[in-house]
Amino acid sequence: MSELPKTFDPAEIESRWYAHWEANGLFRPDRPGAEPWTIVNPPPNVTGSLHIGHALDNTLQDILVRHARLKGKDARWVVGMDHAGIATQMVVERQLAERQDKRTNYSREAFVDLVWKWKAESGGAITGQLRRLGCSMDWSDERFTMDEGFSKAVLKVFVELHKQGLLYRDKRLVNWDPGLGTAISDLEVETKEVAGKFWHLRYPLADGSGFIHVATTRPETMLADMAVAVHPEDERYKALVGRQVKLPITGRLIPIVADEHADPELGSGAVKITPGHDFNDFEVGRRAGIEARDMLNMLDAKAAVTQTADGLIPDELIGLDRFVAREKVVERLKAEGFLVPHVDKDGAEHDAEPRKIQTPFGDRSNAVIEPWLTDQWYVDAATLAKPAIEAVRSGATKVVPKSWEKTYFNWMENIQPWCVSRQLWWGHRIPAWYAEDGRIFVAETEEEAQAQAGQGVALKRDEDVLDTWFSSALWPFATMGWPDETDPTLGGRYPNDVLISGFDILFFWDARMMMQGLHFMKEVPFKTLYLHGLVRAADGQKMSKSKGNVVDPLGLIDQYGADALRFFMAAMESQGRDVKMDEKRVEGYRNFATKLWNAARFAQSNGIKASEQIEPPSATLAVNKWIIAETVATVQAMDLAFADYRFDEAANAIYQFVWSRFCDWYLELIKPVLQTEGAEGAEETRLVAGWVLDQILVLLHPFMPFITEELWSKLGDRPDYPLITAKWPMADARALDPEAVKEIDWLIRLVSELRAARTELNVPPGARLPLFVRDAHADTAARLARQEPVLGRLARVDRAEGDMPAGGALQIVVDEATFVLPLEGVVDLDAERARLTKAIAAAEKERDSLNARLSNPAFAEKAKPEAVEKARADHAEKSAEAARLQAALGRLG
Repeated sequence: MSELPKTFDPAEIESRWYAHWEANGLFRPDRPGAEPWTIVNPPPNVTGSLHIGHALDNTLQDILVRHARLKGKDARWVVGMDHAGIATQMVVERQLAERQDKRTNYSREAFVDLVWKWKAESGGAITGQLRRLGCSMDWSDERFTMDEGFSKAVLKVFVELHKQGLLYRDKRLVNWDPGLGTAISDLEVETKEVAGKFWHLRYPLADGSGFIHVATTRPETMLADMAVAVHPEDERYKALVGRQVKLPITGRLIPIVADEHADPELGSGAVKITPGHDFNDFEVGRRAGIEARDMLNMLDAKAAVTQTADGLIPDELIGLDRFVAREKVVERLKAEGFLVPHVDKDGAEHDAEPRKIQTPFGDRSNAVIEPWLTDQWYVDAATLAKPAIEAVRSGATKVVPKSWEKTYFNWMENIQPWCVSRQLWWGHRIPAWYAEDGRIFVAETEEEAQAQAGQGVALKRDEDVLDTWFSSALWPFATMGWPDETDPTLGGRYPNDVLISGFDILFFWDARMMMQGLHFMKEVPFKTLYLHGLVRAADGQKMSKSKGNVVDPLGLIDQYGADALRFFMAAMESQGRDVKMDEKRVEGYRNFATKLWNAARFAQSNGIKASEQIEPPSATLAVNKWIIAETVATVQAMDLAFADYRFDEAANAIYQFVWSRFCDWYLELIKPVLQTEGAEGAEETRLVAGWVLDQILVLLHPFMPFITEELWSKLGDRPDYPLITAKWPMADARALDPEAVKEIDWLIRLVSELRAARTELNVPPGARLPLFVRDAHADTAARLARQEPVLGRLARVDRAEGDMPAGGALQIVVDEATFVLPLEGVVDLDAERARLTKAIAAAEKERDSLNARLSNPAFAEKAKPEAVEKARADHAEKSAEAARLQAALGRLG
């Protein structure tokens, strides 16, 4: 046993212990025959840095992994990185731009080589940051979504899905990001409200008999209009259905069609239909009999105007950016008399009506997304979703909290075809080859594709890559050796035991893993799906760089230590709620670690050492029986919390036990025994205290791994038994002694009441007072006799017999007995009564004022929620204060 330094220094401890654990293989100790326990880490982007959301997500995972390891399981936490197609290509392209270079100056192969070089030199910074957080991952088998084994799995899945008719090529509308030049998923689109305009147009009927009015927020798209839709029951237009409109500018003849998409109550009730540039219009066009291959496209990949298949767009508009084209189209419509002016409330005319428009933006490029008609690869997600829906309904996968099931079902039951192709160079290149006659050959290798096509057939490989989420959907089984591993359980590691995930990637990743896992492994990928909330700013707002409220977890680790940040995350993680960042609480948990450190130093200075047994030592003193029982109760509470994934309850249980029961009470209660030479029970107390401290370190280790391992090593010489691989305590009810528990609980209540009463009545802290007892039963009298030294020390009282002196006295009641402390000559009783009376009046006045405000319906309706909540909290505080002061006045008699 080596002496602990006086000062707790988290930084020195953390770097030393993490290096020791990793170097000695303690994150994946050799445990032949042990029960496998597996969790996969959501692979962070290779471009990523640790943000506060990562800190929450990985802390929760590490708590479960360390707990499973302490339970004796063969715990494996799969770690790796995602190649992050779009993000990584953007990083490398930005670097090229900084030196006046660009991707298109390179061949595809040369650019991809540049990306691999960047990854080797700069990628993966987050792995070092995860180590700083204390994540006990299986670094010996770190994976990458483009490593050789994983790539093999990706190719196999693509080819198999294609063979089964579940993956196909189709011409459909996609979310096109003109900034990145690629399709992106619905989930990568951020809709923002922006100031826009609503233009009203009039389209002439082809026969010259009149006009039909339409409105749009994107007037440039009229260059590719293919119909005007009206509701089939709209009497105004029934006679026009089937007739034609001659479009301004292009002169294109388009039909008026009946479709329920048109809302008679909205605007004129007629809607312009541009099936090649609007998702709703695409469906209307298909219902009107327009095939996707015949739908007109008027934009190129950069969202500049291009000629339509019918060649009717005027030359002066070709090549213009879509927003410049918008201005030109409006100018021409106005000049030719086809723009209907908007008249404001003052009677003034304007080209358009100002409106707030919900506009889609790319979440990475921040470019306005354009619905664009292209040939892409799609997965039949609706078919794959059916088993995934049933798996959650049947309980094969348990969703925690259960309230997320409804959201999951709603999305999965309405799922659309999944576009899995991206127009990038970095990523898994699609294993499809094209013959000159348009035939497509899908195979895992070019040789297999050539064999399918036949010798002499020239083939060209698809230029696109797969959506990053397509590959990461295979993470639970492709990281375990599939497809080479033929054991359906992958060595007992499939299905994984649990997945920890933010709710914001439920559809990006979690649902897709369910679909792919069930399809290829015939089993769910994880038994439990735990969804946590977001980490928000202290005021509840979402963190963002633009708001300047982003919190750097590494900065918090530098200031308070990783253990404090981890404990904060666990303590605040309440199922179904977001976590509000509160640096003061992080500081408070650093203070908690310091309190434990000082408790361990007290133990060392009083001859308390590491326990040499797992079972609790024999105890005869009530205080030792009590702390053993409290330890067992804490183990039971934490076992229940872990079973229910209640991280907050587990953290609170060990926090309260360490701070209140062990440090504040037990160590105080045993000081007379430890510090009195020859005291009865001293050796027993040292053995019990050492055992309890060991249990605390084990129970706290999943939450605060660094300080606990340091204290474990310093309290005893056990190099072959590090804490990280120690044994989780057993909640043995045989160690409980109900009578001892009752006695110490009674003692704590009595001391607490005496201390509180002394404080409330301004009794000088150093004053020792005589204690008279009335109406005590024999059991209470016996307890008083046994606990008299402790009571005298902690409450600064001396047991008195005989008649009480005349004058005022402090009185408290605990159970059946009344305890009286004479105050004559100790405090000015009249002045104290006056002080308490005045304080009571002030507290009651504030209480009643707050009650009146809360009872006013107008306040509850109009005030901000946080103002109402503060008023409620203040009212509760003042009510409690008034009651406490009344009790204090009552004690004076």
